[in-house]
Amino acid sequence: MKDQKRTRLVFLLNIAQRAVDRWIETSAGGPAALSAAQAGTMFFLSHSDGALIGDVAQALNIGAPAMSGLANRLEQAGYVVRERDQGDGRAIRLYQTETGRLAGQRAKAALGTLNAKLSEGFSKEEMDVVGRWLASLPLRLSTEKLQEQQE
Repeated sequence: MKDQKRTRLVFLLNIAQRAVDRWIETSAGGPAALSAAQAGTMFFLSHSDGALIGDVAQALNIGAPAMSGLANRLEQAGYVVRERDQGDGRAIRLYQTETGRLAGQRAKAALGTLNAKLSEGFSKEEMDVVGRWLASLPLRLSTEKLQEQQE
């Protein structure tokens, strides 16, 4: 594969990510819809309610400052409440509110529609390859992995 084609993958991935984010933020319920990051948080909390804020950040692959701002916005919107961990007063746990749980369910339904739209015209086997490739990227591009390769 030529270098130009490899560069194009990065370009296409960025364009696709912006298109997906735009769809989520506009077509998934209008201005009141959750952002992509907010939806990811609500999905995580739907099966791990009361998770440590650091665990949510790790699952979303975002840093502590970004997670703090995200938690602030979710709390201000009434989707989550923060509570100090009873065992370690320094740690913060996030809990879904009923409003947050319902918003997460609406987002999940909307994303089912988006997933169907994204896979139109592709076979299950092709989508399996796309999914495997996308799932491999965070590990391939993690700073820890890059540091190991440089040592």
